[in-house]
Amino acid sequence: MIKIFLDIHDSRWKKYKIDYTKIVNLVTDFVSKTDSGEVSIILTNDSEIRALNKKYRKINKPTNVLSFETGDSELLGDVYISFDTTMRESDEKEFKNHTVHLVVHGVLHLLGYDHLNDKDATKMESAEIKILSKLNIANPYKVAPAQVKKNIKNKNLIFAIASIFSGAITSFGFAPFNFWWATIIGIGTAYYLILGRDKAVRNSMLFGAAYAMASFWWVLNSIFVVPELAAQFRIWTIPGIIGIGIVGALVFSLPFIITNGCMRRLNASTSIYPIVFSSSWALVLWLREWLFTGFPWNPIANITLGVPMLSNSMSLWGAIGLTFVIIGLIASTVELVKNKKRTPIIIFSTLILSGIFYGNQNIKQSENYNQKSQIIRIVQPAQSGEQKASHSREQAIINAKENIKGLSNLAKLDGAPDIIIFPETSYPFVVLQDKDELEFAKEIKKPVIVGATSWGHGHFYNSMIIADKNGKIENIYSKTHLVPFGEYRPLGDIVPTPGQLERGNGPEEIMFSGLNFVPAICYEIIFSDSLVSKGLNPQMIINLTNDTWFGKTPGTYQHLDMTRRQAIETGLPIVRANYSGVSAFVGANGHIISSLPVGISGVLDGQVWGAHQTPFRRIGLNLMMLFILAFSTICIFVLKKREN
Repeated sequence: MIKIFLDIHDSRWKKYKIDYTKIVNLVTDFVSKTDSGEVSIILTNDSEIRALNKKYRKINKPTNVLSFETGDSELLGDVYISFDTTMRESDEKEFKNHTVHLVVHGVLHLLGYDHLNDKDATKMESAEIKILSKLNIANPYKVAPAQVKKNIKNKNLIFAIASIFSGAITSFGFAPFNFWWATIIGIGTAYYLILGRDKAVRNSMLFGAAYAMASFWWVLNSIFVVPELAAQFRIWTIPGIIGIGIVGALVFSLPFIITNGCMRRLNASTSIYPIVFSSSWALVLWLREWLFTGFPWNPIANITLGVPMLSNSMSLWGAIGLTFVIIGLIASTVELVKNKKRTPIIIFSTLILSGIFYGNQNIKQSENYNQKSQIIRIVQPAQSGEQKASHSREQAIINAKENIKGLSNLAKLDGAPDIIIFPETSYPFVVLQDKDELEFAKEIKKPVIVGATSWGHGHFYNSMIIADKNGKIENIYSKTHLVPFGEYRPLGDIVPTPGQLERGNGPEEIMFSGLNFVPAICYEIIFSDSLVSKGLNPQMIINLTNDTWFGKTPGTYQHLDMTRRQAIETGLPIVRANYSGVSAFVGANGHIISSLPVGISGVLDGQVWGAHQTPFRRIGLNLMMLFILAFSTICIFVLKKREN
């Protein structure tokens, strides 16, 4: 009677009850070489069996079964079987039978059988078939190859479709849907389906493409806002969608590809997967802050904006840190359910609870009402793109005069504001940078901040014009982060570009009419650690923007959430003047104090307060990324050492 030592290295095997003693003794009885001895069967996974395969066979990929014979008549050897590969080669229904076949195959190896040539292979297969028949299992070499191939093909197709679906639903965690659970399910499903499996690169790219197209399709809405532009640029709609998908596939597949690559090199257990995956996701977000001029739109951290204590942890470690924690918590939950790995979820649960504690402190700091600003009036014209557009030179002059009149009338509505703020590009005439006065401000008789196109040094700029109540221009700030393909030509003349602007000189602090603020025009507000220079202590951020291009698409509401995230990270309230809406006063804790909805023409009077310096503003984006990488490296080192 052969004695069996069963060692389960992966808890997923516990679900399947298989009589390994009976199988091994059937094999030894058939071979008639021995009726005593010991065999070890180790039930493991792809991670461990890949490491063994690489070490002993110099093949760096997982396999279904490995046998290590000792040459001893009593200690026959060890048989390792991988759960992941076995499941891939069969399905839930055939899994047990396929496992039995692999046990038979592995034990025959221990007893001297092999398949290095056709003669030996035929002998070994014949033995397997006869032994399996005694267990009422059909000839695997007659029915299995075609069936296995079909199973693999079907499973690959299902996984590909599921990867696309996961990418698409991940986008629904953001505004205006705010289904935070959809993002968690989407990323968790993709993590489960992609990592450590066949076609990982393909499926991760399908996830990335679907996620990007579902998240950013609204960018192309801008093509159709103005009829003249639509006629010129609508041909780029389909190429634009394809381009979004291609870029998304390259960018959002990286966390999966990096994790798979690192795990092969580390030969580590799945307990380390969540650390690598979450730090890779944070690294990709960091790269999106500056690569190709930067587009860090919708960090995963933004799905928490409906939970103030959690979202305010961004004051401690920024959107990049909270994204790291959320992704880690998702991945570690999958590992807990799938592989019963407890350590990762303990690590990330501790982090998220620490963040919630500090987030609560940040909310309290943001409620310092002793720092209230002067009364600020935001003017929201809310004209459509077509109304604002110029159809001819004569019509352009008429439109401009009507626009000026409309802005003035709104600014003079009842109330007692100390300063009036108009949105991006709301002033319809080009302002010369060497000009000293703004007639528009003289008429209103109030200090104004207004968005306009300016001209100077041979270039056009997207600018914020700052003038006192007498019309004297005291400062002109010009946008630094220009929109690629919208405001400048990253590819020269290959892709036509509506605007060809020059960038400004970078962030600055402005003192004006009792306000101490840093300016931001349009999507400059989305960049972490880019508006407030070290050592400055401004009272607020003033953000002029124009989301007319995006109407009521998700982009408009997501832009507002990016503004809320900036407020939390910097500890600064934000005055947001949006041409079409949403205009808003945003507190230093990301709370929307008051707002004007999309498409409503009117004014919004209010004050802001609670400015303070957050740890993230002191640390900065780059140093926080280094902290994340250092923390991840230490965790990986400790977990790896524990395994050994």
